Amino acid sequence: MKTKATTTQLDEQSKQLIKATIPILQEQGTAITKRFYQLMLGDHPELNHLFNQTNQRRGDQPAALANTVYAAAANIDQLEKIVPHVYQIAHKHRSLNVRPDQYPIVGKYLLLAMKDVLGETASDDIIAAWEKAYGIIADLFIQAEKKLYEKTEKQSGGWAGFRNFKVTQKIKESDVITSFYLQPKDGLAIPDFSPGQYITIKAEIPSEPYTHLRQYSLSTSPGKDYYRISVKREAGDSQTPKGIVSNFLHDFVQEGSILPVSAPAGDFTLDLNDNRPLILISGGVGVTPMMSMLETVIQEQPAREVVFIHAAKAGNFHALKDRVQAISNEYDHVSSYTLYSEPEKEDRCDVSGYISYEWLRTILPATNAAFYFCGPKGFMNKTYLILKQLHVANTDMHYEIFGPAADITAS
Repeated sequence: MKTKATTTQLDEQSKQLIKATIPILQEQGTAITKRFYQLMLGDHPELNHLFNQTNQRRGDQPAALANTVYAAAANIDQLEKIVPHVYQIAHKHRSLNVRPDQYPIVGKYLLLAMKDVLGETASDDIIAAWEKAYGIIADLFIQAEKKLYEKTEKQSGGWAGFRNFKVTQKIKESDVITSFYLQPKDGLAIPDFSPGQYITIKAEIPSEPYTHLRQYSLSTSPGKDYYRISVKREAGDSQTPKGIVSNFLHDFVQEGSILPVSAPAGDFTLDLNDNRPLILISGGVGVTPMMSMLETVIQEQPAREVVFIHAAKAGNFHALKDRVQAISNEYDHVSSYTLYSEPEKEDRCDVSGYISYEWLRTILPATNAAFYFCGPKGFMNKTYLILKQLHVANTDMHYEIFGPAADITAS
């Protein structure tokens, strides 16, 4: 899918005014977006369900929006450069059922927040220029999402919005991760998906004033009559709020429960046209899309060399390890490695500690390979830097951070 980005509707004076705001956005971007969410959700509380409240409290969501606004300003002459980022977000918006009539609301409060935070610095001319630019950028998102909605609804078994699924199995995979097997309540077909994609769960929690939407990676291969998600319980601590939805799923959702689900989405997907060695690297619950990719590649490319690397705190935190080991034992081209940062006495692992350049270079069959990695942001930052040390090309690195989009390359 391609969307042609154009700024032909934007006059040169407006472009220059937006460029002039780039240093301000670098310094005040997150303050603007924090104020944006306060203003918008204060006047439109019905939109709370679209936003992860935990990410709001941690500041992840405002920071991600600030990055998007900054990228738009920095590329105002060549918006085609941000189209890949647009499609990444458009997949999430389609999964959340974001609609075109919500964009004017966002635009209104984004401009109000700019004016509120920047004061006299945000002159009428600057606000007018940003209003024009926002209209063009919003149209990029709307057109991209329109294509995704149409594609989703037209595919075999596809649907719009949310569809009720029944939990047919609930299986504890580790001390913190549980798998949920989901089949459509109506008994009709479901669409295939690309390994690495996710679904959105709509959690209707009696104690909560709003519904909560959460995206979870599918943790098995496509082609089945069910979807599987493997969810980590986010217990929270003094620094991080407790996960509302993950705890709801673990504590209250049982076999037989009904959950509204959106169709699979996401652009972090395995390229099955690539026959080079496949390196799958995960940390914690980042194992879930990696499992989908592993299960798929042994079916579709059984002769392809695969290295599966997983990092966890200890054995009791390591989900899906038996299945990975079984695949590694059965397929000669698949090798698996485990790293535990705090192993127990009975744990068996390849590395006691963290992933490192020195260790990784000794086990890789080649650096001319396809690298996919997923996990917590700190893990992702370190993995990215190690792969750069190994001279892996940027085009061969594919990654996803759970939560709002973040730039790990800036670390």
